[in-house]
Amino acid sequence: MTAVLNEAAKPVKLKEPVGRSVSSVLSSRTGRYLVYALVFFWTIPTFGLLVSSIRSEEAVKTTGWWTFFYKPNLTLSNYKAVLSSSPGNDNLAHFFFNSLRITVPASVISVGVAALAAYAFCWMEFKGREWLFVGVVGMLVVPLQMALIPLLRLMTGGAHIGTFTIFPYLHLNNSVASIWIAHTCFGMPFCIFILKNFVGALPREVIEAAKVDGAGHLTVFRKLVLPLSIPALASLLIFQFMYIWNDLLIGKVFGGSENTPIIAKLVDVAGTRGQAWHLLTAAAFVSMIVPLIVFFSLQRYFVRGLLAGAVKG
Repeated sequence: MTAVLNEAAKPVKLKEPVGRSVSSVLSSRTGRYLVYALVFFWTIPTFGLLVSSIRSEEAVKTTGWWTFFYKPNLTLSNYKAVLSSSPGNDNLAHFFFNSLRITVPASVISVGVAALAAYAFCWMEFKGREWLFVGVVGMLVVPLQMALIPLLRLMTGGAHIGTFTIFPYLHLNNSVASIWIAHTCFGMPFCIFILKNFVGALPREVIEAAKVDGAGHLTVFRKLVLPLSIPALASLLIFQFMYIWNDLLIGKVFGGSENTPIIAKLVDVAGTRGQAWHLLTAAAFVSMIVPLIVFFSLQRYFVRGLLAGAVKG
């Protein structure tokens, strides 16, 4: 009897972890619903653009895109007009392939060269390494427009001091190769800065073990650094691809009229008076297709690589 009374007299302990778990579940649900709401409202303009691109000219100019839900009248004539090479049409397909020829090699070259430079700054010993990296980072604050004319003169005539040639004339003016070189030069400081943080955070023991086994720098870079750096490389490739695809200035300056990117053609699609809205919506959606494909193809690496190397330890 005494034992029973003593047991009953013990204070009852509340299960606080249960309360915390319920609160965390509610907060996680609230956060999830908030994200869903943000995604929904964020995609409304894109959905409206898609709907407008498959509506007739009269419908686009006289009614809102939301009338599609109760009065659908769809047509592909807008896409046929902007992608056609017939006289009087916009021939957007030519500029679309121009952007592909510009963006894909320029992005790969920029990220590839930056990966080599990041490895050299992190794992190779040479004099002036720290000062050279400071100089590379310092170029991030240099405006792009300041280097356009010197680089353009280099492409169109080389560099000479009197009769002495510093850099030969390679006949690259108004070519796709000149745009590749320009984007690689202008994007290199940012790419090196991002990749150096990640490459420098790789396990030193793994790199040193490979060197003890007789692996050279090229072997270490190809078999260890590149596979371990895929998240950072993929996220940086997304950034470079988006930047180069949407670039207007470099493509216009270095590419000439024959290599004009699609973003430059979008300015002309709406017409001189800005009345061809139905064509502009179709052209804008065509220009968005490739960046969307690239992003969703590499998005599983994007979150892992976005802040890669930002925190060491």
